[in-house]
Amino acid sequence: MKSSIIKKLQYIKNKYDNIQSKLLNSSVSLDTNQISHLRKELAKVSTLSYLFSKWRRIVKEIDSIKILLNDQEMKDMAEKELRIFQMEKRNIENKIKFSLISEDIEDKRNCFLEIKAGTGGKEASIFVGELFRMYSKYSEICGWKTEIISMQVRNQYGGYKEIVAKILGKNSYGKLKFESGGHRVQRIPETESQGRIHTSSCMVAVFAEVERREIYKIRSSDLRIDKFRSSGAGGQHVNTTDSAIRITHIPTKIVVECQDERSQHKNKSKALSVLLARIKSLEEKKNQKKHSLEKKILFGSGERSDRIRTYNFHKNRITDHRINLTLYKLSEIMNGNLDMLIDPILKRYRDEKISSLFGE
Repeated sequence: MKSSIIKKLQYIKNKYDNIQSKLLNSSVSLDTNQISHLRKELAKVSTLSYLFSKWRRIVKEIDSIKILLNDQEMKDMAEKELRIFQMEKRNIENKIKFSLISEDIEDKRNCFLEIKAGTGGKEASIFVGELFRMYSKYSEICGWKTEIISMQVRNQYGGYKEIVAKILGKNSYGKLKFESGGHRVQRIPETESQGRIHTSSCMVAVFAEVERREIYKIRSSDLRIDKFRSSGAGGQHVNTTDSAIRITHIPTKIVVECQDERSQHKNKSKALSVLLARIKSLEEKKNQKKHSLEKKILFGSGERSDRIRTYNFHKNRITDHRINLTLYKLSEIMNGNLDMLIDPILKRYRDEKISSLFGE
């Protein structure tokens, strides 16, 4: 294994030993919450700590057996034992590899899906609704729940300026995190009399839900909270009270609205959860080291301006530009069968991660 991986595994082993020591040390006073937190941390590193310890023992055995190869009387037996231990070493390294590239902790979380109309006017706003329907169908297939946070309707177009939703379900962020970026649509509009293909675009952003206990505290002085009346769908509970909420995070200028609930308190809670997720995402993007691999896979990090996919309705064709994948199954995909696009992206990500870690 690469020295960088051995160093990482040694760090994990040391962390495991330190936590174990704290839990077993009767002289250290820990409350229930601290014990619970330490046990969770221990569970995260226990598998790799065990595998690394076993790997080191096998490496020592192999080194000892190699010495016996110089002894003519012991050579045959030593060669047999060496093959056995080398096979065991490869098996352990494969298990270590799998553990290192397994899902990030955030992958198991719920996520927020934000779809915004880009260039293209009417067609772009219509495509916002179609993309939302596609992701909603996919959510149903996966057994997840889709909860609308806000919808901004473009009444004159019969489409949407923006839709923000929460996707609740195990691994929803892990499956959808690479959907962020520019989605381009090509088709002949119904109003186009000369059969010309028009090009429009939408921007998609996916954020992992932030746990309230996490250290992403926002000072109240950094927030501006405006109350207004719900209007239009999402909007579905239109009323005459100021139940809708708009929260502005002054330092980052991030603005989040929620008007889907009758309760002002619920709207505020939903808007704040979206705001926390967006602030966290923004902070993480500043950390180049943490996201260098994702940026490599996404050829630019999934920023909204990056075109990741083109939907050509005229030819029933869809192309993911990041991995040069083209499928002539657009109608199926728009009905929620997204795994044929998502799985190849995730496989590429895993392959690149293996290559990055192990130099394969």
